[in-house]
Amino acid sequence: MTQKDVERVVNLILESMIDTLEKGGRVELRGFGALSVRSRPARAGRNPRTGEAVSVPAKHVPFFKSGKELRERLNLTGDDNE
Repeated sequence: MTQKDVERVVNLILESMIDTLEKGGRVELRGFGALSVRSRPARAGRNPRTGEAVSVPAKHVPFFKSGKELRERLNLTGDDNE
C-alpha cells in the first residue's frame, strides 16, 4: 500500500471510532483497551491566575480504560523491560 492509502485507511478507522463515541457507543481494541464517553457535571472552579470563582459547564469527555494484556505487558518484570 502507498502512504496515501495507509493514511486514508487510518483516517477512516479514526472517523468511525469518533462517530461511534459521538453516538454514545464504546470502542474496544482487543488487548489494548476501550474508549467510552463519560459525563462530567457542572461545577464551580477557580481561575488559577486570579483566584476568581468561575462556573464550569457540564460536558462529555473521552475515557480510556486499558486492556488486561496492555497492563500486563507494561508491568512485566525482568531484564527485557527497561
